[in-house]
Amino acid sequence: METLKGTIVETIFRNDENGYTVALMETENDVVTVTGNFGTDIINETLEVYGNKVKHPKYGEQFQVEIYNTVLPSGLEQIEGYLSSGLIKGIGKYTAKKIVETFKENTFEVIQKYPEKLVEIEGIGEKKAEMISKSFSEQADIKEIMMFLQSHEISPAYSVKIFRQYGKNTIPAITENPYRLSEDIYGIGFRLADKIASSLGVEKASSYRISSGVKYVLMEYASRGHTYVPYYMLLNSTAKLLEISDTIIEDEIRNMAFTDKIHIETIADERVVYYIPYHHAEVNVCKELIDLYDVDLNLTEEDTAELLEAIEQESSITLSPEQREAVIQSVINGVTVVTGGPGTGKTTIISFIIKIFDRMNKKVFLCAPTGRAAKRITESTGRDAKTIHRLLEYAFGEDESSLTFNKNETSPLKCDAIIIDEMSMVDILLMNNLLKAVKRGTRLVLVGDVDQLPSVGAGNVLSDIIDSNTIKTIRLDAIFRQSAGSIIVQNAHLINNGQMPVYNKKDTDFFFMRENKTADIVNLIIDLYSLRLPVKYNLNPVKDIQVLSPMKKGDAGVIELNKRLQSAINPPSRLKKEKGFGKYIFREGDKVMQVKNNYQTEWKTIQDGNTVTGEGIYNGDMGYIVFIDETEQEITVKFDEEKEVIYPFSQLDELILAYATTVHKSQGSEFPVVIMPVVWGPPMLLTRNLFYTAITRARQLVVLVGTERYMQDMINNDKIDRRYSALNYRLSSAFATYRLLSEGIIEI
Repeated sequence: METLKGTIVETIFRNDENGYTVALMETENDVVTVTGNFGTDIINETLEVYGNKVKHPKYGEQFQVEIYNTVLPSGLEQIEGYLSSGLIKGIGKYTAKKIVETFKENTFEVIQKYPEKLVEIEGIGEKKAEMISKSFSEQADIKEIMMFLQSHEISPAYSVKIFRQYGKNTIPAITENPYRLSEDIYGIGFRLADKIASSLGVEKASSYRISSGVKYVLMEYASRGHTYVPYYMLLNSTAKLLEISDTIIEDEIRNMAFTDKIHIETIADERVVYYIPYHHAEVNVCKELIDLYDVDLNLTEEDTAELLEAIEQESSITLSPEQREAVIQSVINGVTVVTGGPGTGKTTIISFIIKIFDRMNKKVFLCAPTGRAAKRITESTGRDAKTIHRLLEYAFGEDESSLTFNKNETSPLKCDAIIIDEMSMVDILLMNNLLKAVKRGTRLVLVGDVDQLPSVGAGNVLSDIIDSNTIKTIRLDAIFRQSAGSIIVQNAHLINNGQMPVYNKKDTDFFFMRENKTADIVNLIIDLYSLRLPVKYNLNPVKDIQVLSPMKKGDAGVIELNKRLQSAINPPSRLKKEKGFGKYIFREGDKVMQVKNNYQTEWKTIQDGNTVTGEGIYNGDMGYIVFIDETEQEITVKFDEEKEVIYPFSQLDELILAYATTVHKSQGSEFPVVIMPVVWGPPMLLTRNLFYTAITRARQLVVLVGTERYMQDMINNDKIDRRYSALNYRLSSAFATYRLLSEGIIEI
C-alpha cells in the first residue's frame, strides 16, 4: 500500500449517495487523480491517503484510496504557508520549505533578528537575506492574521486575498460572519465559507448561514444564466445544501424578502424568487426600452431612403432589400434589432447606419461587450468602438470592490445614437447599466446573432427582446457573394437549419477527420496543432490556431487538452521558468486566458517610444507569459501583443492555460483556425447552437476531429436549455398595457 499527502484542489465527480469521489490532489511535486469513498466533500482539504496506483482503461493513471486521514495544519506548516504566501519577497514555496526545515519553530526569530543565518539555505545570499528580513518586518503586523486564517485551514493564497480585503479588521470581520467571505473574496464559495464557519462554531441553523445559503443557490442559478429561480426549486436546493428543514429556510426567505434582499413574485402563474439586483435590472431594462421605443423622431422612411440612395451611389455599393430595411428602420426607430448569421452583411449595415447619421450631423457611439469584439468592429468599420464598460466609464465605489459607472441617469451619454455589436453576449446587468445612461430620444441599434450561445452572465436579453414581438426586428437570411465562397459560412447556415455540413472538399476551408477512440482523437488534435497544420498552412500554432471543446473535463475536455498541448508546444526546459498553481503549471511562453473581469488590474504598453498605462483585463482576454520572477513572486503576461500585466503569485487563480478553451469562453472572439473534438458528452452541452457558435469563431479554416454520429447528434439537439428570465414576459405585458392605454380602452 502506497501513501500520498496533498491538498484536494478540484472535485471532478461526487456521488452524494455513497460518497464515491474523483478528485485532483496537489502533492508536493505533482497533481494526482484520486478516487475513493469519502464521507464528506473533500474540496480544499489536506489529506493523507493510503492505497494503490491503478491504470483506468479510459481515464489513465489514478490513485485508488482505501484509507484516508484529514491532516490538520501544524504550527510549522502554518509558518511555511505564511512564508510561501507571496507576502514575503524573495521566498517561494521551495525556499520556505527549506527555511522551516532548517530553523523550525525559531524561523520567525531568525528572519527578524538574525537574517545573516539565512545564507545557510541554498540559493540565499547576503543581499537576498537582507531583502527577506526587510520584507518580513514590513509584514509583521499581518503575521498574526495570516496564522489565524491558516489555523482555520484557509490556504496561503486565499489568506492574502482576505487580508487585502479586510486589513487589520480581518479577524473580527470573519469571526462575526464568516459567510461574507463567499461574497467578498473571488474563489471562496459558500462551501469553503461554510467549512470555516463550522470550525468557528457557527450553528447550522444560524440566520447568517441560511441567508448565505439562499443567496448562494440564487447566484449558482445566475451563473448558469437564470435571472430568477422557481420558489420550489430554491427551497429544495437550499434544503439539500444546508441539510436543514424547509420550514426554517422558508422563515428566512420571508425575512430576506421583507428586508429587500430578495424579491418574490408570480410570473405566468409560477411563484419565483429573484436576487434583488437581477430583479431591479430586468424591470428597469423593460421600462427603459419602452421609453426609448416610444419616441417620435420626426423622420420618414421616404426621406431616409433618399439619403441612403445617395450614400449607396457615392460608395458604389448597392444594399439588398433586407439590408436597406435594416438601415432605414435603425434610423427612424427609437430601438431596432438587427440579427443574422455570418456573411449576412451585419457589418455593412452598421457602416451605412453610421454614414447616414454622419450626414445628418448626428453623433454615434459604437460599442461591443468585449475588447476583442470592439477591436473587430473598429477594424471592419474604420470607426472607433469601445467596450460597453469603457463607454460607461467604469469606476469603483467607496469600498473599492463594487463596480460603478460614471455614466448613468444623472450623467447620460451625450450622443444621438448607440450601436451595440455582438448583442447576444450582453447580460441583463450590463444592459441595465447601459440603458441607465441612455437619454430619451437616443436611437439604440442592437446588432447580433440570436442563434449563437446566449450571454455568459444572467439573462437572455437579445432573444427575449426578439421573442417579445414588441421591438422592431429585422432578420437577415441572405449570404452575400464575398462570403458565399466560404464553406464555413455556408455550413454555419446549414447547421443552423438542422442540416449536416459539407466537408472534405479539395481546396476548401472545412474538414472532418474521422477517429472513434477518444485517445486517438486527442492524439490527432495534438499532431494537427503542433505539426501538420503549421507546416501545411505556414501557421504559428499558438497565435493562429485555437482548440475549442464543448467540455472542461474528460480526456477531450479543456483541462486535459491544455496539459497535452502545453507538453507538445511548450515542454519543460532549463531555459524556461515555471510556477505550479492549482491544476496548472504555468511556464514562460504559455498561452493563457484571464477568467474574471478585473477592472483594477494595471497594464502598461509602449506607444511611439512612450509608456502608456491603463486599467482593466477582462474575462476571456488571451495573452502569453513572457517572464516568471521567482524573487518578486510574480508573472508577467502580455495581452493583445502589447499590454503587459504583472500578476502576483497569489492572483494566479485568475489565469488558466488557453491552448484549448471552451466554446462558451470563445464567444466574441475570432481565430484564423479552429480545431474541435467531436466526442460524446452530456446532451446539455452538445447542442446545435454550441456547434454553430464554435465553427463561426473560425475565419480561415475549421478542422473537426471525431465521430460523425456525435456531430449529427449535436445538429439534431436544438433544445436549448431554458433560461429562467422574464424580460420577454415583461415587455409583452407592458406593451399590451401601453396599447390599451393609447387606444383609450383602459385608463390609469
